[in-house]
Amino acid sequence: MSVNRYRPHLLILPEDDANRQLANGFLQNPSVNLRAVQVLPPSGGWAKVHTDFIESYVAQLRNHPHGHLALLIDFDSNVEERTRFFKKDFPRDVADRVYLLGTLEEPEPLRVLRRMSLEKIGEELSTSCYEGNDQPWRHDHLQHNLAELQRLIANVKPFLYR
Repeated sequence: MSVNRYRPHLLILPEDDANRQLANGFLQNPSVNLRAVQVLPPSGGWAKVHTDFIESYVAQLRNHPHGHLALLIDFDSNVEERTRFFKKDFPRDVADRVYLLGTLEEPEPLRVLRRMSLEKIGEELSTSCYEGNDQPWRHDHLQHNLAELQRLIANVKPFLYR
């Protein structure tokens, strides 16, 4: 289902299929307003997410001022470097509506450590956002997201959850 781009909405651009599974799990929370969020097809790597963002989604965000975009990547244990790489190219006029999130390495080690599917992890993360409980995000593979997560929740929670 696609969102109404003239109303507040969140697009999620995953790097790969594993990140898409996390994002799809996020949508399984029954409190999520499915008309306000859309998981986009995987880009095919973190560098491709960056390219797609620059070439396609900056213009979309400019054309749709109610839109927000979550870039869901693997940080490959390079959180600071990868964050700098992305954020240097966030245009000022849309930067406050773009969020860079992801696992420390790749989603698979998180799945193994948590002993649950990626979709189940995504659902748990969504529920924690809705309930205001960041404990699941404090996992070693996710805690680097906490500041970005707070910004995301502050901006999208009013329309993302019912």
